[in-house]
Amino acid sequence: MAPPAPILVAKSTEELLLLPALANRHGLVAGATGTGKTVTLRVLAEGFSRLGVPVFLADVKGDLSGLARPGGDSPKLAERARELGLALTPEASPVVFLDVYGEAGHPLRTTISEMGPLLLARVLGLNETQAGVLQMAFRVADEGGLLLLDVKDLRAMLEHLTERAAELRARYGNVSSASVGAIQRALLALESQGADRLFGEPALALEDLLRTDLSGRGQVTVLHAERLVRSPQLYATLLLWLLSELFEQLPEVGDPEKPRLVFFFDEAHLLFEDAPDELRAKIEQVVRLVRSKGVGVYFVTQSPLDVPDAVLGQLGNRVQHALRAFTPRDQKAVRAAAETFRANPGLDVEAAITQLGVGEALVSFLDARGTPAPVQRALVVPPRSRLSPLTPEERAQVMAASPLRGRYDAPVDRESAYERLQRRATEREAEGERPGPAGGAPRGRQDAGALGQAGDMLGKMATSAMRAAGTQIGREIMRGILGSMFGGGRRR
Repeated sequence: MAPPAPILVAKSTEELLLLPALANRHGLVAGATGTGKTVTLRVLAEGFSRLGVPVFLADVKGDLSGLARPGGDSPKLAERARELGLALTPEASPVVFLDVYGEAGHPLRTTISEMGPLLLARVLGLNETQAGVLQMAFRVADEGGLLLLDVKDLRAMLEHLTERAAELRARYGNVSSASVGAIQRALLALESQGADRLFGEPALALEDLLRTDLSGRGQVTVLHAERLVRSPQLYATLLLWLLSELFEQLPEVGDPEKPRLVFFFDEAHLLFEDAPDELRAKIEQVVRLVRSKGVGVYFVTQSPLDVPDAVLGQLGNRVQHALRAFTPRDQKAVRAAAETFRANPGLDVEAAITQLGVGEALVSFLDARGTPAPVQRALVVPPRSRLSPLTPEERAQVMAASPLRGRYDAPVDRESAYERLQRRATEREAEGERPGPAGGAPRGRQDAGALGQAGDMLGKMATSAMRAAGTQIGREIMRGILGSMFGGGRRR
């Protein structure tokens, strides 16, 4: 069987091809606003889909929905095709839309438990002390066999933590009411933004990102993120969670002949801004290790300086669009971008970066030996899909024909921490009000005789068994954030 054909991305005096077998070595698409990054992203996404590789990308500006319709509607693209001597073949990609808010796509949900305390603390903007209390809430929930699925579960768990503060202090440390209050206020702010819709069930099954259509083309999953990106930490954390879930669930495949999935991380600077050192180290680790799962990660951002050096060094495939050099920081970014390429004796890279036109880029892909090729100045080939976004009616048509139709559209609220804690509170109240046999004393307060002592012993045994069972259940309620790497395992 012949190896998959390379993806034609750009053309200069020669064709610049991205080799599928090296596409999981990750990549970078950088450049100032309006220089052609989105078109390059389209060309890559379409190329991977034609190879049968599923693609995940976020649409932060609302202009990628046209991937679902064939192109040929742009005179500029037709002119670019003629200039490069290419036949412009209009073609749509098999697109599925997701949306955290459920407005322009199928609802995207995960559970509080799967998100885990480390990433959730970042979403909520908690300090170290508050994050410690959140960690405690997760631990106590695990030990008690209490599922944390949505925001009301976490809110109930925090109230439960406050009620048991004296009991838990010796084992876990002080449960600060101020910290609990700060977490509750952060949850309230999350709800006021509508972002609490992210948490609940049915949660996204990652196999739904790995689909191909009947013709063998890879599904392009588009996360509609125009509204989501207004909450930058939530946007970045959600994408990081998805990436870490892929690492957690997919088996090791080494270096396959083509990726199992390509993940585009647009507005990548949001991932690293204000990230604590611990989280930044985990991100670097995820990017390094997810390659062996057959997942290629492509960061899309304005400047290479937006990506830490430890991550930048792992991005073997580079497309650099124009950068501006008006300020000292801009000039530093230009120099940094130039230094990341393998030198070409016939090209002044630093000068070229500021001279590139729209749709023009400096390109360096890995060659067959896995070595970066010398950088070349080239024109990005035109995409085959429609540049203009879908109308609401067209989007509705795509969603009606979606393979995910009906899987996530209706929320499910099964019994979890909130319901169980509410039931326990009701049972305690009923127990306290029930009259005892001796004439009105509450049963919970009456003195026990021999039979009562036997019952008490049986009760203690039952409580001990329940605690043991709760601890076992706690071990099985795993949070899917890279297991031990992000402080949790996978929910079963």
